[in-house]
Amino acid sequence: MTELLEPSPQDIDRAVALLRDGQLVAFPTETVYGLGGDATSDIAVARIFDAKGRPRFNPLIVHLPSLAAAEDYAIFSPEARALAAAFWPGPLTLVVPLKEPSRLSPLVTAGLDSVAIRVPAHPVAQALLSACSIPLAAPSANPSGRVSPTRASHVLDGLGGRIAAVIDGGPCSVGVESSIVTLHPSPTLLRPGGLPVEALEAALGHPLAVAGTSPKITAPGQLASHYAPSASVRLNASTARSGEVLVGFGPINGDLTLSATGDLVEAAAALFHTLREADLQAGANGSIAFAPVPDTGLGRAINDRLRRAAAPREV
Repeated sequence: MTELLEPSPQDIDRAVALLRDGQLVAFPTETVYGLGGDATSDIAVARIFDAKGRPRFNPLIVHLPSLAAAEDYAIFSPEARALAAAFWPGPLTLVVPLKEPSRLSPLVTAGLDSVAIRVPAHPVAQALLSACSIPLAAPSANPSGRVSPTRASHVLDGLGGRIAAVIDGGPCSVGVESSIVTLHPSPTLLRPGGLPVEALEAALGHPLAVAGTSPKITAPGQLASHYAPSASVRLNASTARSGEVLVGFGPINGDLTLSATGDLVEAAAALFHTLREADLQAGANGSIAFAPVPDTGLGRAINDRLRRAAAPREV
């Protein structure tokens, strides 16, 4: 059962305990309700994709209580600082370079070198984020492809029984998702949202570029070859060939495994880390073989990433 919590100090504490345990808690922001999970935990982030039935990994927005907190995870240029000063807390997401070494799960960024960050203005979101002291990955709290939720009842309609709790903070005041602006290589509007473009441009002092149908920046899956290790990758392997590092799944044992029990949530959480470890073991001239993964649920996302890792490299 999904717990329905009130925005009281006691229930905020309950939500914090669930989040620190790797569970998912939906909470209100001024835009829509977000499905929160610990952004530093592979398992928690994998559970977000699983709960939403999201068919592929996309970068998730990381929610933090302040710019000062955000600077622990990302690098802010003068232009990024100008926008943050003007609109945070508020319905603006900034895509900025990831600070390395990163404590964020690589599932949050989809393996990219940038991260999407927002500081929400809703008092319940602020109370939760301040009490948590951890960054929360939080896409909209609805099944993938469905209408975004602006009330707690909407969340329960779509995700009831699939998440630990929802905090009822009443209707969302903005009701549309945040505007998303990337700051690299130049200020570009990736998604119109809760802030007018004119206001963003006034804060910057110059026009924003607008991403076309094929933006270069943060959306994963735009290149046929992506998430590629140094070593070559072979898929659907039951045994290793000479010189290969075999990554197993379920009954197929290997040098490494995505999940010995065949758990797709566990496999999704382990994917990027395992790919990197296999690459280290294989060496620059080696190769990696992956056991078959069922192409259902999160398996579709895993196979999508593995196909891109195995694709001919773009030069």
